Amino acid sequence: MPTLSALSQRYGPLPPADLEWLQLLTGDWQVLSDLAFADLVLWLPSEGGFVAIAQCRPSTGSTVYDDDVVGSVASPRQCAQLQAALDERRPLRLRSSWGPSTATAPWPSTSVVWSAPDRQPHWYGDFAVREEVVPVVHDGRPVAVMSRHANVGGARTPSRLELNYVEAADDMVGMVARGEYPLPVSRAGSGSPRVGDGMMRVDAEATVLYVSPNALSCLHRLGVQDDPVGRSLVDISAALVGLEVGKAPPMLSKAPWWVDVESHGVTVAVRGLPLTEDGDLTGAVLLCRDVSELRRRERELVTKDATIREIHHRVKNNLQTVAALLRMQSRRVTSSDARAALTEAMRRVATIALVHEALSQNPDETVDFDDVVRLVLRLTADAAACENQVSTVLEGTFGHLCAKGATALALVLTELVTNAVEHGFADGGSGTVRVVVDRDDDQLQVEVVDDGRGLTDGPGDGLGTQIVSTLVANELGGSIVWRSGPQGGTSVVIQMQVCLSRDEPVG
Repeated sequence: MPTLSALSQRYGPLPPADLEWLQLLTGDWQVLSDLAFADLVLWLPSEGGFVAIAQCRPSTGSTVYDDDVVGSVASPRQCAQLQAALDERRPLRLRSSWGPSTATAPWPSTSVVWSAPDRQPHWYGDFAVREEVVPVVHDGRPVAVMSRHANVGGARTPSRLELNYVEAADDMVGMVARGEYPLPVSRAGSGSPRVGDGMMRVDAEATVLYVSPNALSCLHRLGVQDDPVGRSLVDISAALVGLEVGKAPPMLSKAPWWVDVESHGVTVAVRGLPLTEDGDLTGAVLLCRDVSELRRRERELVTKDATIREIHHRVKNNLQTVAALLRMQSRRVTSSDARAALTEAMRRVATIALVHEALSQNPDETVDFDDVVRLVLRLTADAAACENQVSTVLEGTFGHLCAKGATALALVLTELVTNAVEHGFADGGSGTVRVVVDRDDDQLQVEVVDDGRGLTDGPGDGLGTQIVSTLVANELGGSIVWRSGPQGGTSVVIQMQVCLSRDEPVG
């Protein structure tokens, strides 16, 4: 199914600012759908009619549309209503035969104009539906139309909760028609409260008008035992955080807000959605949710990540200590072979330490391998070049790798570059060792190529070659090929699949 952006460009096209406004609306209209107990459909005027470009179903009631209507074209009857909303720039509600006084109708008639021409009920399947069309206004211009459709087939008296929900929805519908909703800086964070989690209504002076049962439970867990209705939300919040009544900061503003309230070991996330009329603040809808367990788990994850980073830091320190001991030992041995073996061991340990140093600075167990490989190349070339003037060059980017893949690949590159410097330029002279990287999503090809003397009897069977072959096959799950370079020298090509997280296998 095409996205809202694709549909709007196909049937519009819309200016970028208007498209962003519609995306902001559909990104936060679940609140409106849940408060209204209604399906919402966003219609875009196109040549000769209207096209549905977005749809939202309520989580507080039954849906009208079982099928997806996005991409469908409005019927002639719907087009007339949608066009009327655009022309008159105000919400229009269809007046059906059951009328506004029906006990099942939760929508009040205030701030809404009843359209007289069509007085017959509209049926979808086996149930009747009340419809309303609302112009979506941006910068004083209607750019689209939002329709809401509520199932009114059940014959019963609406509850106090339903009436308060729908009254709040009507206030927000009026804001949509005046270009005051969606709220430009509204945001939803971790554990974002939904309408069903708990809802409160307050007036412009922050006096509590209504508290849903779930919201009342949240207040009780925070320690508010008295009936909050009729009390000032500012005084309630002041008592919760230990401030004197009258000294708490204002709770309401024209901008939406979000706060975590903690008291008695309970954390409640509160999201404030201001209600305005022609720019004047008239009240707010507060959504609240008990997020105590969620915040506890988040704190545990933060602690766990900090512990993991500390472990990597200590491992890095220990490995650097081991490398220093090997370096000291190599200076005291008289055998040149022993000194070379200790130097190689020191270089391998130092390479692993570089990876752990990078992991100690990253909370998600991944490594920016480009930073690591530059240090590896510098360390390897400096240690192995001796009197030769050999430079190392990195072409391309590795990106981020998981810890397991980064450690193995760093060791492989250390061995290959060391081998290229020590054996490719064993006769002296200067040259270049290039590490060429080609990454396509999770596929990685690395070529280490030098312009030295080239292969004579193949890669050999030394310890370095064995380490490289074992790591590539077992740890990286890839393949490796040694061959002569196109203009002399040696080329070693590694192909592997990249692991992107700590839980993925490397090969």
